[in-house]
Amino acid sequence: MDMKLEVVVVPVADVDRSKDFYAGLGWRLDADFTADDGLRVVQLTPPGSPCSVIFGEEVSAAAPGSAEGLHLVVSDIEEARAELSRNGADVSEVFHDAGGVFHHAGARARESGPDPERRSYASYVSFSDPDGNGWIVQEITERLPGR
Repeated sequence: MDMKLEVVVVPVADVDRSKDFYAGLGWRLDADFTADDGLRVVQLTPPGSPCSVIFGEEVSAAAPGSAEGLHLVVSDIEEARAELSRNGADVSEVFHDAGGVFHHAGARARESGPDPERRSYASYVSFSDPDGNGWIVQEITERLPGR
């Protein structure tokens, strides 16, 4: 049976500010509704993604800004960095991990610039939303077998 990741909940403090931020990045607004009991759900989807994010009022008990390691995948890390920056994200410089495999949490073992060999899966940028939820953007130019 296929199981597909459909939605990721992102805990935020100010729903409208977050909606503006993600829409400003070019993400598609899929829904914004409020129920009679005060539940408000906003759903946006990054361009080309089958998975969306949701946030709102009474959607999550997690502390605003507590999500980290949310990953987006792109085919050109430098182009993605430029677009995120143009659209208002405070995005890091392009980096790769000193160990050459996967990035360490936080800024530990970050080396400036893209992977020297430009290997797929090895170059990144990071940014946070207005609440501090942390995103990693990873360059993938060739998928591992079976993907």
